Amino acid sequence: MKIRVINGPNLNMLGIREPDLYGADTYEKLCALIESHAKEKGIEVEVFQSNHEGDLVDFIQQCYQKVDGIVINPAAYTHTSVAILDAVKAVQIPTVEVHISDVSKREDFRQISYIRQACETTISGRGLQGYLDAMDYLIERSEKQNEQ
Repeated sequence: MKIRVINGPNLNMLGIREPDLYGADTYEKLCALIESHAKEKGIEVEVFQSNHEGDLVDFIQQCYQKVDGIVINPAAYTHTSVAILDAVKAVQIPTVEVHISDVSKREDFRQISYIRQACETTISGRGLQGYLDAMDYLIERSEKQNEQ
C-alpha cells in the first residue's frame, strides 16, 4: 500500500508557530513519526509540504493512479482553496483530512472546509497522532476492500 501525506502552508514551522495550539514538536518530528508508523505497518509513505498552493495541486495530481490513499492537512488552504478540492476530486484517491488543532473550537472562518467535500473523513484536534489515525483509517479501508 502507498500513502502520500500532504501538508500545506506553515506546517514546516511546527514547534515554532503557536506552540500553544500546535505543540512543541517540530515538522521533522512529525515526518519521523509518520515514517516510523508506515514502517511498522509495512506500507510505503511519502511526506510532502509546501507553502504554495500550485505545488500542492501538482503533487496531488502526481498521485493519480500511483497511490492508494492521501492524508492531507491543507492548513490555511482548507478554508480558501477550491483548486486543492478540485485536484483531490480529480484523482479520485481515498483521502483523509487532518488538522492538528481542533478547528471546530477556533475562529469562525476555520469552520469552513472546502477540502472536506472530497474526503472520506476528517480527523481534528488529535495533535500529531491524527496523522497516524488517518493512515490507519486508509489501511483498514484497503484491507476491507481486499477482503471483498
